[in-house]
Amino acid sequence: MLEKVLIANRGEIALRILRACKELGIKTVAVHSKADRDLIHVRLADEAVCIGPAPSPASYLNIPALISAAEVTDATAIHPGYGFLSENANFAEQVERSGFVFVGPTADVIRLMGDKVSAIESMKKAGVPTVPGSDGPLPDDDAEILEIGRRIGFPVMIKAAAGGGGRGMRVVREESQLVSAVAVTKSEANAAFGSDVVYMEKYLERPRHVEVQVLADGQGNAIHLYDRDCSLQRRHQKVLEEAPAPHIDETARAKVLKACVDACIEIGYRGAGTFEFLYENGEFFFIEMNTRVQVEHPVTEMVTGVDIVKEQLKIASGIPLSIRQEDVVINGHAFECRINAEDSRTFMPSPGKITFYHAPGGLGVRMDSHLYTGYTVPPNYDSLIGKLITWGENRESALTRMQNALDELLVEGIKTNTDLQKDLVRDSEFQRGGVNIHYLEKKLGLH
Repeated sequence: MLEKVLIANRGEIALRILRACKELGIKTVAVHSKADRDLIHVRLADEAVCIGPAPSPASYLNIPALISAAEVTDATAIHPGYGFLSENANFAEQVERSGFVFVGPTADVIRLMGDKVSAIESMKKAGVPTVPGSDGPLPDDDAEILEIGRRIGFPVMIKAAAGGGGRGMRVVREESQLVSAVAVTKSEANAAFGSDVVYMEKYLERPRHVEVQVLADGQGNAIHLYDRDCSLQRRHQKVLEEAPAPHIDETARAKVLKACVDACIEIGYRGAGTFEFLYENGEFFFIEMNTRVQVEHPVTEMVTGVDIVKEQLKIASGIPLSIRQEDVVINGHAFECRINAEDSRTFMPSPGKITFYHAPGGLGVRMDSHLYTGYTVPPNYDSLIGKLITWGENRESALTRMQNALDELLVEGIKTNTDLQKDLVRDSEFQRGGVNIHYLEKKLGLH
């Protein structure tokens, strides 16, 4: 087992990692910026090191400072958490080169999955379903273009290879419009980006965001921990998650779960990871892989009983995966509401001092948060201040429990998005299950 882990993060995930280390008898080192000296995990860690001023580039993104902190404390490993440097291949490489264990995949695997093109190609080879497309630039021949469109199936989207930010894209719903749409998009792309190269892919109108949690030991063993639905999003930021994903075609589910496990073995994956998909009309389409622990990992823990962070630490210790796939069984349902220090209506950040804090409790209720009365939320970082998770024997009971838990949560002194979450868990469409990724923005009048 690892002897001493440096936690290269802050907030609730740093506290989560510390708790897992303590359960495994691993000593901990908390690094923190000057603004974060009062974080609860800093008080609870065996050792604490200040690594710089509040701005992230000077502290949590400062690779030399993090490695120096590991050296002076004789740490044996570094856990990056999520965000910051967690998916930075250069950081993972420098950690290992400096003689420490990186709690996560190898730098090569992080690079492979961090590049969208190489990630999709490697997933295709492993049998993971991807968005059907033209497999490269569209040809000049109209007959070939039509053939590609028929193979993909309408509606399709024409995209400028040099485009971005929502520009250089055109949706085509009927075959009769395809050739002219390609010509217009090429012309617009050339004028806007200096390149008329375009490609085609399947257009998904109302997809859901469904992801698969995996664990692999890098020694040829891998398992999945089933799936989660993270479709309630605002500006591509997840707001509320649940596990397992409701109303999923069971044949498609079984196929994609197996494909994700096979892909882990194919690429030599090590640690916890998440395959993200768009799901529509009973089909899964790979988007990307997150090579780290996810914010929403607790919902999976609640329904499988597997401690994902402890498994990360065991794998990093070189211990082969002890959980067999047949041991992983879904029990009940779980929800997670992200609690942010922001206004429920304007979404403006609301840093400041917590004058009163009360966490909900009771059977099936979990609060992952670094808050305490008297703590000051700094203005320098992401607004996430906690995650409220509830479990029930079925989806309805888990949702009822979440409604009650949100009513019980008290955070005074700053604004939070609790009122928004109360509204969402009582929303009739969401209660039915299976809303798409556009639902929340439409509900908020942003789409």
